[in-house]
This record gives sequence, C-alpha cells and structure tokens, in this order.
Amino acid sequence: MNRVTAWLPDRIDRRVRVVAWLSFLAQTTIIATGGAVRLTGSGLGCPTWPTCTADSLVPTQELSYHSLIEFGNRLMTGVVGIVALLLVVFVWRLRRERRDLFALALTVLLGVVAQAVVGGITVWTGLNPFIVGFHYVASLLLVCVTAAFLVRMHAVPGPRERAVPGWYAGLAHATTGVLALTIVFGILTTGAGPHSGDAAAGRNGFAAELLEHVHAWPGYALLVLTIVLAVAAWRLELPTLRWSLVLLGVELLQIAVGLYQARNGLPPLAVGVHMVLAALTAAAMTVLVLKLKRPVATDAAASDATVAASAR
Repeated sequence: MNRVTAWLPDRIDRRVRVVAWLSFLAQTTIIATGGAVRLTGSGLGCPTWPTCTADSLVPTQELSYHSLIEFGNRLMTGVVGIVALLLVVFVWRLRRERRDLFALALTVLLGVVAQAVVGGITVWTGLNPFIVGFHYVASLLLVCVTAAFLVRMHAVPGPRERAVPGWYAGLAHATTGVLALTIVFGILTTGAGPHSGDAAAGRNGFAAELLEHVHAWPGYALLVLTIVLAVAAWRLELPTLRWSLVLLGVELLQIAVGLYQARNGLPPLAVGVHMVLAALTAAAMTVLVLKLKRPVATDAAASDATVAASAR
C-alpha cells in the first residue's frame, strides 16, 4: 500500500461525511444556477460549447451579462465534478465492504459527465424545451442519488428487511409515482411558459394555462398521500415518521410558492425557488423510501452497529 492509498479513508470518517454533504449541496446549487440561466434569458449567453464562443473559452467583452451568467453555471459544473470525483476517491478503499456507497458515488460522477454532454446538446439545439427538461430531470435525479448516499453512509451495511407494513410500503411507492408525475407535468408546464432561456428559443407547443391545472392535480394528490403516510407513521410508530413530516413540510411550501407564481405572472425568482423545492421534495421522498427498510436483526449486525457507533 503506497502513501497516497494509506491516506485514504478506510471507514466512514469526517472527510467522507463532509464531501458527501458538499456533493448534495453542489447538486442542489447547480439546479439553482441552471434555473438562473434560464430565467434571466441567458441560455445562449455562451453560444457554443464547450467553449463560450468559437474563439474563446471564456466570455469576451463583446458579449453581455448573459454570457457571465451562463459561463458561471458552466464553472459550477466543474465544481460539481470535482466534488463528485473527490467522493469517489474517498470511498475507494471502501469499495468492497461498502459497495453501495461506491456505486452511488460513481453514479454521481458519471452522471455529472453525462450532464455536461447534455448541456452541450442543449446549446447546440438552441435550447430545445424537451432537452432542457431532460437536463433538469437528470440534475434532480443526481440530487436524489446524493441524498441516498447520505442515508446509506450512516446505515449498517448488509442485508435489509422491511421495517413497515406491506401496505404502507406500497403506498409510499405509489406516492413516489405521483411525485414523478407531478414533476413531469411541471417540466412540461415550464416548457410551454414564457421562461424559455432565450428570446429565440422555441416552446413545446402545449397550452401553458391548461398544463398549470393538470400539473396541480397530481400535486394535490401527492399532498393527500403524504398526509396519510405521516398520520400512519405517527399512529404505528414507524421509522418513516420524521421524513414523512419533512416531506409534508416541503410540499406545503412548494404548493404555496406554486400558487404565488401562478397568480403573479410567473415571477422568475419564484419559478427558480419552485425548481429547487421540487428537487428537495424528490430528495426527501428518496430518504423516506430508504427508511422503509432496516438492517436484518442479527447478532453480527448488532455487533457491526456497535463498532460503527464507537468509531463515530
């Protein structure tokens, strides 16, 4: 073992925990910066990719402030990539005993690379609304993966068993499906609305006002299902209680922002907050689903848990 390898963590230490949280925060932040690009009409501020212009990697004096906003988002991609790479490096020595963490970290790193390519395709297609929507979905999924890493990081490795009744698990998965449907209709609604990212960018051709109502229907269904999950978790003393309440709180805030933006002409800041909250809602849902299971209760698992607690 060389000096560098010996320096890498051989357990979940502070370095892994800090970088894992930075990865989650970076993935959430890039959704905000990407939203800023779109909502300020800066989507083609850098008209080429991977360079900003045909002759310059960075914005030139001839370009406007839109170029700085777009280039700033591209720089954020570099930050996200560095953090993702660092997390893979920090769990390298754990890749055999903690394959779950290594797989999640590697997924994020590969996802960041793929996202950079999709970002280039977005520019090349003149901000095609469907490509832009896919770009957002991919970012949202990476937020969910980093959230899953945070959960698994503190979990006892090994086989797991269901910690809730079967009907509750089924209801939670159904709620996840409703959330996905809500997000899809939200993306289609945004793709039909005024925030195209550039004055010359096209729209998806759907009726924005109609989609606003269609988007709201699964949103309210999601709220009702989450209330059921929270009440059931409270009555049955399930391990999902805390995160069902977190999910419920984020959804209530999301609905409030959604109603505000719909009744005030879709102000850019409110739309941007709505985009970030959607990602946080998906992250909370991810954590709740992971809490549906617990480590199999064995003497070995109990011993491992004691050792892990002592190490922390």
